[in-house]
Amino acid sequence: MTQIIERKSLYDSDYLMWTEETIAKLKARDFELLDFENLIEEIESLGKSEKREVRNRLKILLEQLIKRIYVDMPDCFKGWENTIREQRSQIKLELLDSPSLKRLWDQFFAVVWVIALEKVRSEYKSQGFSFPDTWQYQTDLDSILNIDFWE
Repeated sequence: MTQIIERKSLYDSDYLMWTEETIAKLKARDFELLDFENLIEEIESLGKSEKREVRNRLKILLEQLIKRIYVDMPDCFKGWENTIREQRSQIKLELLDSPSLKRLWDQFFAVVWVIALEKVRSEYKSQGFSFPDTWQYQTDLDSILNIDFWE
């Protein structure tokens, strides 16, 4: 009977140790034994997570903006406005850390708008509120992060 031995890489068996060893090898310029395949995968995932963070925060921001602009529920205004301010602040911080994300703003907005609108319509469908199919205001980064469209 043949015995199959499965060898896990350090990356698969102890991620923290893999990161520590990878950092040590990079600092020592020991490229010979560097795990390039997993290192490349990790660096790619960092960029993806930054994009995902901005998209997620923009989605929450747009949901709250839609509610604040189109849902006439004054008791909820303060909560929506607080969330709007918080999401705007967090997006600004993300963009300070990675300014190159700004070039993707129009792409993010187009995708996220549809998802945010769908969610808000679903939440309020039984209450008779009406929401436009397209964003009725400026979509540029500066406007979305600074203008109180409901005023």
